[in-house]
Amino acid sequence: MFEVFCSGPHSGRSRRLRLVASCLALSLALPRIAIADEYHLGSQDKLTIRIAEWQTVEGTFRDWSAVNGVYTVGPAGMLSVPFVGELPASGKTTAEVAVAIGEALQHKLALSDRPEASVEMAQFRPFYISGEVQNPGQFPYVPDLTVLKAVSIAGGIRRSADYGPQLGKDLVTAKGNFDIYDDQRVRLIVKRARIDADLAGKSSFEVPKEVEGDPRLQAIVADEMTILTADQKALKLKLEALSDLKGVLQAEIESLQKKIVNQQKQVDLAQQQLTSIGPLAQKGLVANARLLDSQQSVTDLQGKILDYETAILTAKQAISKATQDAIDAQNTLSSSLAADRQQTEADLNEAALRVNMQKGLMAQATDPATATNEEPTLIYSLLRAADGKTSEIAVKEDTPVLPGDVIKVKLAPMPSQ
Repeated sequence: MFEVFCSGPHSGRSRRLRLVASCLALSLALPRIAIADEYHLGSQDKLTIRIAEWQTVEGTFRDWSAVNGVYTVGPAGMLSVPFVGELPASGKTTAEVAVAIGEALQHKLALSDRPEASVEMAQFRPFYISGEVQNPGQFPYVPDLTVLKAVSIAGGIRRSADYGPQLGKDLVTAKGNFDIYDDQRVRLIVKRARIDADLAGKSSFEVPKEVEGDPRLQAIVADEMTILTADQKALKLKLEALSDLKGVLQAEIESLQKKIVNQQKQVDLAQQQLTSIGPLAQKGLVANARLLDSQQSVTDLQGKILDYETAILTAKQAISKATQDAIDAQNTLSSSLAADRQQTEADLNEAALRVNMQKGLMAQATDPATATNEEPTLIYSLLRAADGKTSEIAVKEDTPVLPGDVIKVKLAPMPSQ
């Protein structure tokens, strides 16, 4: 509200000048936001303040541009204005604040004439809305706001799953989830059959009767057959490699055994030679060096036999390790398949439960007893602060809303079926 207050005696000329000053102050003001004359200010309200002073002695007009501007009512309800300080604003009208500013300036600055203050609303404090609306929260206040307009600003009514307009969406959601979980269920059933075949060492498996005729089977069975073939091929290749290794080692053992036989013959011949040379050496008919050479030859041949025997033992150990590796490969695959089957069974049970749950939701969404095109009934109430107290009052859609009000929107209980 724009208010002009004058003081002191006036001549006809001074009154005309004073009227000009008032008009000028009015022209400086920003466009006003219309609201009821009795609106009482509160925290977060923003005010546009313009101050002008008519100097009677000089007969001139002075604009207080250093003070003019937009001011916000603080959390404590106080308004802070230069040269004035803090003034109580909460609960007052703009006219009352204008008078207080003019009087404070005149008193503090010892002015002969009281400055004229223009106080108008620049921005109202926000209103709040909660409950069954799309976007509950805080919103800027606009003039002539009603409960229905506030609900519209907040995005309208939040649709509840208890009402018909939501059922179509629920049906689509349930159908989509059903398709996902049912696909998982079919895949897990086929996977379980593949694991059972793998555990039994079979190269293929039959389609379980519980999913026969499903249009998705061809692709799912093909995928599982690929896994089955890969598992068995990997095991087969590993076992064949270990078997080949064992064959090579066995052949090496046989070769070493033959070498030992031949080497033993050489040892026997060398021993016979040594036996024949011994008496001759004692008689001095053969040099001792020849006797020593024969003894060394026997020793070397016997050492080679020991090397062959050691190599045979090493090869036998390698064969034992290859045999154990083959057993371990089979056991590892079996253990992995058993754990995989156990997890598959658990996943299958969960998928079956989810499928049944989505079936129930689909049935509920398509139940004629729950389908309705009626809009939900809303109950409105306002929380409004007055004289330091907050009270809640029941309101209707056309009830005016004031800045700072809190609107509560509730759904009326649905009628019993």
